[in-house]
Amino acid sequence: MAHVSDLIASDIEQYLKTHEKKGLLRFITCGSVDDGKSTLIGRLLYESKMLFEDQLAAVEADSKKWGTQGEEIDFALLVDGLAAEREQGITIDVAYRFFSTDKRKFIVADTPGHEQYTRNMVTGASTADVAVVMVDARKGVLTQTRRHSYLVSLLGIRRIVVAINKMDLVGYAEGVYRRIVDDYSAFAQQIGLEGVTFIPMSAFKGDNITAPSDAMPWYHGTTLMGYLETVEVDDTVMQRAPFRLPVQWVNRPNLDFRGFAGAVASGVVRPGDRVRVQPSGRESTVARIVTRDGDLAQAVAGQSVTLTLTDEIDISRGDVISTVAAPAEVADQFECTVIWMHDEPMLAGRPYLLKIGARTVTATVTDIKYQVNVNTLEHVAAKKLELNAIAVCNLSMDRAVAFDPYRVNRDTGGFILIDRLSNNTVGAGLLHFALRRAHNIHVQHVDVNKQARAALKHQRGCVVWFTGLSGAGKSSIANLVEKKLHAMGHHTYLLDGDNVRHGLNKDLGFTDADRVENIRRVAEVAKLMVDAGLIVLTAFISPFKSERRMARALVEGGEFVEVFVDTPLEVAEARDVKGLYKKARRGELKNFTGIDSPYEAPEEPELRLDTTQLDLDAAANAVLGWLEAKGMIER
Repeated sequence: MAHVSDLIASDIEQYLKTHEKKGLLRFITCGSVDDGKSTLIGRLLYESKMLFEDQLAAVEADSKKWGTQGEEIDFALLVDGLAAEREQGITIDVAYRFFSTDKRKFIVADTPGHEQYTRNMVTGASTADVAVVMVDARKGVLTQTRRHSYLVSLLGIRRIVVAINKMDLVGYAEGVYRRIVDDYSAFAQQIGLEGVTFIPMSAFKGDNITAPSDAMPWYHGTTLMGYLETVEVDDTVMQRAPFRLPVQWVNRPNLDFRGFAGAVASGVVRPGDRVRVQPSGRESTVARIVTRDGDLAQAVAGQSVTLTLTDEIDISRGDVISTVAAPAEVADQFECTVIWMHDEPMLAGRPYLLKIGARTVTATVTDIKYQVNVNTLEHVAAKKLELNAIAVCNLSMDRAVAFDPYRVNRDTGGFILIDRLSNNTVGAGLLHFALRRAHNIHVQHVDVNKQARAALKHQRGCVVWFTGLSGAGKSSIANLVEKKLHAMGHHTYLLDGDNVRHGLNKDLGFTDADRVENIRRVAEVAKLMVDAGLIVLTAFISPFKSERRMARALVEGGEFVEVFVDTPLEVAEARDVKGLYKKARRGELKNFTGIDSPYEAPEEPELRLDTTQLDLDAAANAVLGWLEAKGMIER
């Protein structure tokens, strides 16, 4: 390795002791594409002498093959490791690098500047103490600069360096620097960023990175390394917060030991402390704080430990152990900020998996209150969120969770949204507060339950969900099935797609967002009817898998029967009994399924009806046969 410390050769133990006691600073570089983030980090690694000799040789060779700096070393190649990054000269993934100086240790996250990869910037910023916002001196403050700065503000990073890079390409002109300082300062004031430090530099040339630049005698401030080595970071701030331990694992190696393992998110805990387990609300006392190296007299924020309690109470992964004196809140409905990070838009009413700490629940954005325009900070109405959109929303979960507002505790106030089908992370969010109705509305116990109502009708309540293209025959088959069930003495109700749009859903159109809300409402109504003991038949195109899965999840296992009326598009279009396909082909009917809006066919329906092989009566009898075989009805 290039020279780091003489102690490495003379007294390695002393070097390691010195290194162990250094403070650690986590920071990110962010900003628009091609502002020089990777070059800056490469320069910091080079200047801090944290490169092996073979790494230097490799980057020199790579600079000749991939570099953009002529015969000079392209420092960005020290960070951009993916082949696609080197070919395109951009950062795609988050790259974490470690380096140190005599004063401090550093972990830096190099985040992408491309709008497409904003999700990776959020990932890097979620654990950072300082943000270095890069600005190309030639281009000034851009939309992505504003977006990243706004995200930095949202994520609670309060120490900001604006690195005005590539000053060598504007002749080190003070006027350019001053103009950018004025532009950014005005925006920073709007979003509440205070104490921003501005540094003019050239990452490529090394100006104002580790030593003051002779080319900019008009600048008398700190160098970037000087700032990073001296900026105050309060490592004890989370230790002064109320105690929180999200349970990651219930440790039960034998019958005599039961502990609850996790990282202390905030506060201090000691044996004898009274704690509350949430969301259940049960209380107990800490008996021991167990680690691999023995029991501790106390544990503080940042430590991973196992707690044992004096009482045998039910605690599961995802629960939060809090101090009794200031416990976390518990709720299932919130106001929050959502940062959407997927190409497919977020639609209000569509269910997603939500992960907060170690707890995973099903959640739905019930209302998009407004979207934020990152350029003007205006509040804009929105029915859906596209890639990189930032919005304030109302959120509903299927069960209560323990939480703190994000501004109080990142670990217990931040969450991610996950697509239920692909398991891709599609969004990130920050909890603001519990909605008042979350505390004031409770499930009311009733004595006559679903089983009693169904027994009175001599049947099992269920949802028979017919799905397929327009013209596939859903309504006709469902109508005949209900007619036959009625003749057999069964209690039924048919919810038809066209009929509900005359009343319950007459305010909805046919955009993707309205289609999601249409199915959400119908699914909730169907759930109530199943609770009443009815056999509910629904005939809806219901084109999206997510909404059909949501409808299935609302009722108990075995109560949802998905019937795929499988009719090829050309057959359905040839029937066109309502003339809708002709209108869609002429462009008079937008967002029509099968023409300019997709239909996601079921992959594993309970019943598939091929209407090219079955007539109406045979299809209806197939449904009745399935219900009889599963014990839903008796002939």
